[in-house]
Amino acid sequence: MDNQQTVSTAGSVSVPPASVEKHHKYEFFKVVQGYLDEAARVIDLPEYIKTILSQPKNEIIINFPVKMDDGSIRLFKGYRVQHNNLLGPYKGGIRYHEGVTLDDVKALAAMMTWKCALMNLPLGGGKGGVKFDPNKVSRDELQRITRRFFHALGSNIGPDTDIPAPDVGTDAKAMAWAMDTYMNTVGSLFRQSVKGVVTGKPVAVGGTLGREKATGQGLVYTIQEWAEERDFQLGGATLIVQGFGNVGSFTSLILSRLGASTIAVGDHTGYLYNPEGFNPHKLQDYVKKNRSIAGYPGGKTISREEFFKIKADIFIPAALENQIGIEEAKSLQVKLVAEGANGPCSPEGERILIDRGIDILPDVLANAGGVTVSYYEWVQNKRSEHWTLEEVDERLEKAMQRAYREVVELARQKKCSMRVAAYAVALQRIAAAYGERDIFP
Repeated sequence: MDNQQTVSTAGSVSVPPASVEKHHKYEFFKVVQGYLDEAARVIDLPEYIKTILSQPKNEIIINFPVKMDDGSIRLFKGYRVQHNNLLGPYKGGIRYHEGVTLDDVKALAAMMTWKCALMNLPLGGGKGGVKFDPNKVSRDELQRITRRFFHALGSNIGPDTDIPAPDVGTDAKAMAWAMDTYMNTVGSLFRQSVKGVVTGKPVAVGGTLGREKATGQGLVYTIQEWAEERDFQLGGATLIVQGFGNVGSFTSLILSRLGASTIAVGDHTGYLYNPEGFNPHKLQDYVKKNRSIAGYPGGKTISREEFFKIKADIFIPAALENQIGIEEAKSLQVKLVAEGANGPCSPEGERILIDRGIDILPDVLANAGGVTVSYYEWVQNKRSEHWTLEEVDERLEKAMQRAYREVVELARQKKCSMRVAAYAVALQRIAAAYGERDIFP
């Protein structure tokens, strides 16, 4: 997602899949393709464009050895999927998680294509991952895994080719290692001109202000648009948050400044409830230090089932895909589901939420703040500029507002869901480019 989750909180985003999907395999790529098909019908997308977009351009699988602290050699499996680069270089996060599969990476890469097109960025869709649990290796091992993976990717990435970023299980530090590895392999002549090979870097080495909170900040801007449209007061509103990594914690923090309180949180270690509201600053600090919410003293332990039944105004799913199945969708007592994660609703769950009159801010729109600010970082690197936090936030707010209004307008015109409308707006931009360029040769 270019949705940045810190290494220190990577554990806090591994959540068991929705109860409904335990009986059959959840095929994330097929789900994303289903939305593509629906949106294509809505805008009469030419069949040849749908055919091109139905599979990624490149699927790279790398098995690479790493020397562990005990001297043993362990083989890791890494992926980089490059979905489409019609509008610009491939762009998308690198995920470190034991559940990484080629199918998931393909789905996430395709989503990045729609996200970049929806936000009108001159970028295409890509995604990567390494299959392992970053919480079960040392910091030194993590560095060696990162450097070996990026070295193995070689010329498949580059500031004008494919630009990775943080995602679940990776953070700014991992991007600093990645950039340094790449810089040291391209030769001294080009060293200083390749800072933009990755985004989400620490500010000290070419990162941008506002990137760490960008996905959460963008999510809040869309929630504000939704609230304004419905005359809903965020001051005094309540929210429940699943996954308290980068996205969940910053969304909770920023909404707290607007007067909204987080009354329940959950991650792979369990769920906590506090009707008085959690202190998001303290909880964020606790999770950074302890890698999960487990043992946090400020709330009462509740079950996953109880969490989904809590009455609140807003639900922020900010963990992994496929969390809201049939049972969860029937249980939720909220006005809005704002998707901080990619693909948190199963199609069956989404239909139930829509039938129940619960609004959904879809992932392709709602969490696009991460890739948008990544783009700003890339531009600053190319121009050797440094923008203020106010400049970054102001640009992001305008971009999120424009995209939100375009999606709402198309959803009204075509009488379709916000998700299908978001895909459709993106597809219109891609179709316009294919229409002008035709197919080579």
